[in-house]
Amino acid sequence: MGESSSDSMAVLATKICNQINSVFTKPTSHPSPLQTTVDEIASAAARGGKVFVYGVGREGLMMKALCMRLAHLGLSAHCVGDMTTPPISSSDLLIASAGPGGFSTVDAICGVAKSNGGRVLILTAQPESVKYANVVAYVAAQTMADDGVEVEERRASLLPMGSVYEGALFVLFEMVVFKLVSILGQNPDEIRSRHTNLE
Repeated sequence: MGESSSDSMAVLATKICNQINSVFTKPTSHPSPLQTTVDEIASAAARGGKVFVYGVGREGLMMKALCMRLAHLGLSAHCVGDMTTPPISSSDLLIASAGPGGFSTVDAICGVAKSNGGRVLILTAQPESVKYANVVAYVAAQTMADDGVEVEERRASLLPMGSVYEGALFVLFEMVVFKLVSILGQNPDEIRSRHTNLE
């Protein structure tokens, strides 16, 4: 069965990429999530702190992808819940994702981080419902919280549930890494040298 012109691979890819791109072009009164995230990670690096990441579901996968690249950049980066995750302290940063707002697990982890002196950056599409954050990075994307709302923008969405938010996180983190490469004075050979050879 052949593809019609409206659902060809190239057309769908363009539509999906445009939808994710729209997250970064919407006017907002919030600070840039790119600059906020870059500033927080660069500050943690400057003070010799570790960076921890946490998220649930597909958001958690995006956080793990960020953690991997931060390790490639030479930072002490850790996924919360891994058996080798060290304790958090006052020089450290926790970056957590809570796209639809409050998750009990995200709230609990952020509360523990703050009670131990860690700095907490939360990425979310629902900033009004965030607890325990020192800093919030607003990612203006559809999540599970508003997927079922009948408004024009939701009807036009190609992607279900939190896919737009999760895709936006991936793109945001690629931009973050791009900026950090120069801030941290890294080059491609140094970055590649930290990639695992156990695969």
